[in-house]
Amino acid sequence: MLEKLFKKSRKSAAAPEGARIYAVGDIHGCLPELNALMAAIEADAGADARAQLVFLGDYVDRGPDVKGVIDRLLHIQNERPETIFLKGNHEAAMLAFLAAPEDMTGWLDWGGRETLKSYGAPHDPKTPHVEAAGALAAAMPRAHLDFFRSLQLYHEAEDYLFVHAGLRPGRALAEQNEEDLLWIRKAFHNTAAHERPNRVVVHGHQPYDRPLDKGWRIGVDTGVYYSGQLSAVVLEGETRRFITASA
Repeated sequence: MLEKLFKKSRKSAAAPEGARIYAVGDIHGCLPELNALMAAIEADAGADARAQLVFLGDYVDRGPDVKGVIDRLLHIQNERPETIFLKGNHEAAMLAFLAAPEDMTGWLDWGGRETLKSYGAPHDPKTPHVEAAGALAAAMPRAHLDFFRSLQLYHEAEDYLFVHAGLRPGRALAEQNEEDLLWIRKAFHNTAAHERPNRVVVHGHQPYDRPLDKGWRIGVDTGVYYSGQLSAVVLEGETRRFITASA
């Protein structure tokens, strides 16, 4: 049913009527920057009850305070139950490591050691992988594990589709596989015009120096763990704008 996802032309993209959506890029364990961006979002939204948050995944790895970030996100979830939390490839890799550490040793080199350290689990390179996974499982609060297991793969809102990485060109949404939704890069970024989705795709995963608006896709990963800049796109009516904050 490709006609449901792809078409030759589309009207200007609009958020749901009466809504204002803040979609936040990859956080990667950077708590001060998350706090700074949330303060900026709260100042921007004010008392507007229409404001909704969508987090695009990659909360863990690379940055120094993964545990603190998840605690903050759980607090946001408690205060704003309508908030959407998507899964990123780093959450998927971490869960795979916990389930089968010897099959997912690469996660340790993608920022996993920083996650182990944040939770107080052994992170010495000589620590056996099974032991490291067991220590992480023991140290991680149950609420955190439940949070990771509850993450959504995508979210639809009127003319926008939110996903961590992107879509496989030429496939309807129902035919997309999890690996592409969480990991795809070039094949999605280089999608031919006739295969582009009829929704604007809002994604993270690929870091840019500043938020990117290509018309048919919007990238809001600004590489916070090395740039110190965390970004969000604000969608309201047919308007789009960006908020970037640093600690």
